[in-house]
Amino acid sequence: MGNKNNTTATLTRWHAMIASRDLSALPDIIHPEAVFRSPVAHTPYHGCEALVLALSTVINVFEGFTYTREFATEDGMDVVLEFSANVGGKQLKGADFIKFDDDGLIVEFEVMIRPASGLMALGEEMGKRVGAKLKQYL
Repeated sequence: MGNKNNTTATLTRWHAMIASRDLSALPDIIHPEAVFRSPVAHTPYHGCEALVLALSTVINVFEGFTYTREFATEDGMDVVLEFSANVGGKQLKGADFIKFDDDGLIVEFEVMIRPASGLMALGEEMGKRVGAKLKQYL
């Protein structure tokens, strides 16, 4: 069974980073072999660097980003953070599915987004900014 205190500490740091829009300490809370599942790519990206690149970019793509609800498993090792944001004039809702290890490090980060128009706007903007760079982490 995992350590819920470690997960809680990591989530607290994550929310502080998002609130300040400063993700410079992000590598400190991500496992080196983390897996990132993008809402616009079928194949997952591997490694801390891929997740840092994606999240550091998307924080600048989203407008009016806010978390609206949080759900966690009883042991605290899996968390879902529901959010809303705008991209290129399109409203979207989404969820971050985050899995932690016993040390509280993020080992999996999966993003789901709706509606399709918001997802397409996000995919287009992310593709322009980091599409080629992310491919190296497939």
